[in-house]
Amino acid sequence: MNATELRSTAALALVYGTRMLGLFMLLPVFVLLGQDLVGATPLLLGLALGAYGLSQALLQIPFGLLSDRIGRKPLIYAGLLIFAVGSLVAASSDSIYGVIAGRVLQGAGAIASVLMALVSDLTREEHRTKAMAGIGLSIGLSFALSLVLGPLIGNWLGLSGLFALTALLALASMLLVALVVPNPVRSTMQPDAQPVREQLGRVLRMPRLLRLDFGIFVLHLALTAAFMVVPVLLQDRLGVPAAEHWWIYLSVMGAAFFAMLPFIIIGEKKRQLKVVMTGAVALLGVATTALVWSAQTLLSLWFVLFFFFMAFNMLEAMLPSLISKEAPAASKGSAMGVYSTSQFLGAFVGGTAGGYVAGTAGIEGVIVLIVGAVSLWLAVVASMAPPRHAASFTLRLNPMDRDGVIAARDMLAAVAGVEEVVILAKEQEAYLKVDKQILDEVALRQLPCVTD
Repeated sequence: MNATELRSTAALALVYGTRMLGLFMLLPVFVLLGQDLVGATPLLLGLALGAYGLSQALLQIPFGLLSDRIGRKPLIYAGLLIFAVGSLVAASSDSIYGVIAGRVLQGAGAIASVLMALVSDLTREEHRTKAMAGIGLSIGLSFALSLVLGPLIGNWLGLSGLFALTALLALASMLLVALVVPNPVRSTMQPDAQPVREQLGRVLRMPRLLRLDFGIFVLHLALTAAFMVVPVLLQDRLGVPAAEHWWIYLSVMGAAFFAMLPFIIIGEKKRQLKVVMTGAVALLGVATTALVWSAQTLLSLWFVLFFFFMAFNMLEAMLPSLISKEAPAASKGSAMGVYSTSQFLGAFVGGTAGGYVAGTAGIEGVIVLIVGAVSLWLAVVASMAPPRHAASFTLRLNPMDRDGVIAARDMLAAVAGVEEVVILAKEQEAYLKVDKQILDEVALRQLPCVTD
């Protein structure tokens, strides 16, 4: 990467990460701090916890499509401003209904796909995968950091302070975009980085992708519903003050991260992704079930949370990779748009259903809800065919007419390891699905239709 690409990627990763940090910091503390809000009930607390997911799910794809028309940066500014306003609405409210309204507004700043599109505009094709990986890393780090900072800042500033800090982070992100991120020379439609209207119907009709979409839906349903339970177990049943929850989450997340790495490596290198994924879903269900008996001692709960987050981290890392492998050539952006929508819907349903069940059946009822959803997911995973091991690969092409496109497609498809070819003649790009273990990349790049 050159200096401009590095600066752009780092700045946008920071924007993405700080935005998600503001959302994630509420997870470990909201069900405890929100009990003081006027009108708070378990159902309304759960609805407030997951409310941002509904507006995110509804607006994620439209924001990405709209950015092609009016530009990336204007939509990013608008989304961050909406997010900041929602945070301030929640911060200034002493009623659960005001907080719900603020959370819905937070989610309405649905700029994830726009940020990805801007990264694509500002990086060359050969460095785009690294840039996207940097964004993904920022999300993972923000989640881990939020579980530590949420209890600390919540104890220091309270719920209103958490929301106010989130608003400040959003405004700082606007300055970062304005002062550090360069303006793209032109905004181009990159189908591997953003949703494309014509492709959405296609990815919605692919059972293999829909199974993965269902998986991320259940995973975030389980995560959001679990945070209706875990903080209560720590504080009310084990007597751990909320201000001290941070060190439990820190130690659990750190240990779980290192424990899951060998399984991710085995799944990718040994091509055992289905086996590893099935085991992770089963572990998630077992760990959730064990929450019923784990609150006898802090040590037993620690180990249950360790296995829960080990499974969660494995699945959170594997599912986007599987979407990339299963998505048709030139449809990754559309597939990821549907995937992200499913993720946010899961957070909404997990919070709302978890809150309702907590109010009617208590902690045990929420655990049954999560285990039931995970068990259904396990059945879906067990019935899946092993995923194909194709990776996305993009090439720049020389200008060509219609006959040249046909000839180029035939030449590209004939190279060893190439499984699928889509050529966008206007953009002078070819999107391939390839098996990298047998791909002859040298032969691919030496084809006369390929430019440096």
